[in-house]
Amino acid sequence: MPEHVTVKVFVLLPLLALAAAVPFAWGWGLSWLDLTIGAVFFVVSGLGVTAGYHRYFTHGSFKAKRPLRIALAIAGNLAAQGPVTTWVADHRRHHAFSDRVGDPHSPWLFGTGPRALAKGFWHAHMGWLFEREVTNAQRFAPDLLGDRDIRIVDRLFPVWVALTFLLPGVAGGLLTWSIWGGVTALFWAGFVRVALLHHVTWSVNSICHMIGERPFTSRDKAANFWPLAIFSFGESWHNLHHADPTCARHGVLRGQIDISARLIWIFEKFGWASNVRWPTPARLTRITAQH
Repeated sequence: MPEHVTVKVFVLLPLLALAAAVPFAWGWGLSWLDLTIGAVFFVVSGLGVTAGYHRYFTHGSFKAKRPLRIALAIAGNLAAQGPVTTWVADHRRHHAFSDRVGDPHSPWLFGTGPRALAKGFWHAHMGWLFEREVTNAQRFAPDLLGDRDIRIVDRLFPVWVALTFLLPGVAGGLLTWSIWGGVTALFWAGFVRVALLHHVTWSVNSICHMIGERPFTSRDKAANFWPLAIFSFGESWHNLHHADPTCARHGVLRGQIDISARLIWIFEKFGWASNVRWPTPARLTRITAQH
């Protein structure tokens, strides 16, 4: 379908351009240290969004002890995608009206023709961030508004955003003992890393509601898009998630890697998490699509 080609080109070309820039920057503006620092912050902030903001705070896929709860909130803030309460309210509204009027970032709000889908893709991917109405947190996230720890973390959002850029630069400067090392780490492990993580998150909103496989029954067009599975820490197994939103594991079929679920499993083994809502044969049978 034409829209499939458009989506893939729009998403993959910028990533290919970034990959092509790496060899040119290597040695004078990029090093293994920059990539290592960037990878560490990508994993921490990314899992803060997927296991923290999404599976824990939004859907209650498990219960967390207070230190883990606060740590997940701070890690998610480091992704610079908004305070916990704002993010959760938006996402709960998305599930309440998924791919219907009221969904803050559905790609299907403008029709099904090529032009309408191109507009829908842009809206779902990032356009909604510039034109959106503010979600009513009193309606969609009253539990977080009533949580003193989360209110404090939310108020400090500008501090976490500043740190997510400054800490990589400080680390690069100290480890190389040079200003240039700090500058390159700030650029690659700070700005580029945050931008990449943003596009991965936004791609789940856009691509995973347009193309992919749908082995499970859901009320919307949520689909699995395997190329994003690693970078999204398992979030792109999106069809299962919309079929069973509170499930702690999204990649439930053979070969579906779900790093966020593995992290939750580790939390459970250490006793930091409990009441984890793992998939069961009965749950999967109930939602398996009939083709």
